[in-house]
Amino acid sequence: MPFEFKKLKIKEVVLVAPKIFGDERGFFMESYKQSDFVANGIVENFRQDNHSKSVKNVVRGLHFQLNPTPQGKLVRCTQGEIFDVAVDLREGSPTYGQWVGEKLSDENKKMLYVPAGFAHGFSVLSETAEVLYKTTNEYNHELDGGIAYNDPDINVDWKINGEPLISDKDKNLKTLKETKINFTYDGDK
Repeated sequence: MPFEFKKLKIKEVVLVAPKIFGDERGFFMESYKQSDFVANGIVENFRQDNHSKSVKNVVRGLHFQLNPTPQGKLVRCTQGEIFDVAVDLREGSPTYGQWVGEKLSDENKKMLYVPAGFAHGFSVLSETAEVLYKTTNEYNHELDGGIAYNDPDINVDWKINGEPLISDKDKNLKTLKETKINFTYDGDK
């Protein structure tokens, strides 16, 4: 199997490490193989790919898409290094309002699977970073949602030195307590 799957402190969020085949010419890796992901409990069909480039100390997030078309994400950093974060937004979940994060980089080639029902964000640790991610539903502006990156109740440690660079949109997001979100916890399926 060309992937190693590791469940994190919030078990629905999965760190995926691909097998790298490298030599003096460079490397080869599979970045996604549906049968391996399904065999490890990630059964979603991905419907859209996104690509962003950001500079050091940028924080993007915490974003999500509301029902009826929430987005799960498979995130990887293809240039530079990011700290990738998932926050559980499923009411009734034992980990509601908690976050997990992992460093993703072009060096470690790891990916983070963030299921629907979670907010997602990342900070840029290197001078620049490029991030590619697959989503389980297409983007819908009318269902676009987010919570404040600096929500004191969630208290994400973004691992950056200095003042974060935040978009105007993200500066105006409210805390989790102030945001109406319609995700519910289905228990252990």
